[in-house]
Amino acid sequence: MILTSLLILSSASCWSQGFFNDVKVSARAGYNIGGTAPLGLPASIRKINKFAIKSNFAIGVDAEKPISSKWGVMLGLRFENKGMETDATVKKYYMEIVKGGDSMKGYFYGDNFTRVKEWMLTVPVQAAFNPSDNVRLKFGPYISFLTAKDFSGYAYDGYLRGNTPVGPKVDLGNDESTRGNYDFPDDMRSLHFGLNLGADVRVYKKLGVFADLAWGLNGIFKKDFKTVEQTLYPIYATLGVVYQIK
Repeated sequence: MILTSLLILSSASCWSQGFFNDVKVSARAGYNIGGTAPLGLPASIRKINKFAIKSNFAIGVDAEKPISSKWGVMLGLRFENKGMETDATVKKYYMEIVKGGDSMKGYFYGDNFTRVKEWMLTVPVQAAFNPSDNVRLKFGPYISFLTAKDFSGYAYDGYLRGNTPVGPKVDLGNDESTRGNYDFPDDMRSLHFGLNLGADVRVYKKLGVFADLAWGLNGIFKKDFKTVEQTLYPIYATLGVVYQIK
């Protein structure tokens, strides 16, 4: 029995060593550029006055297991942030705000500032195609587990019509005491999934550059959250450098 167990363990060890011998391991660091937005600008958003990306750094590692001379399977792990700030002029934009300690819902006419921040661990699983020794193309799904999240902002320089577009009018100013604030982190999802495609290009020995596009397939808010009228998807490109460790 002991001899059989030793033979099994020895065989498993040899198999695992052989399996991982040709695995390629790389580290990468980049910057996410993009936004959390609806697919198509709704009629209620009349103009984007300002858009700014935040500290959207991304770091991670990848392992590629070759399955043929040009094809492989990649598994990765990322720690990243997807954040932005926007300021827009809106008309008949349905929202919920807090003013002077009172919560109210209705249709807003005026300017709206929004801040989005999502720190997450992302696991991409991709098919890799290597047309040459210096180029790797990749495509596949990803899943992200959020570790911190924020969706907040305020409505200002306008007015809110309560419940209907012709409801009672509440004026909103542009300072902290007269504007309408909102904060919805508890209504955000903790799990995202989507598709990722990209390319790695080696430029010098083990050093290369990469460009990826991650397109979220589920909105950032929970299904039963209706205060923000549009479904908002995280859509971000990542540009950065990649270093082959093994």
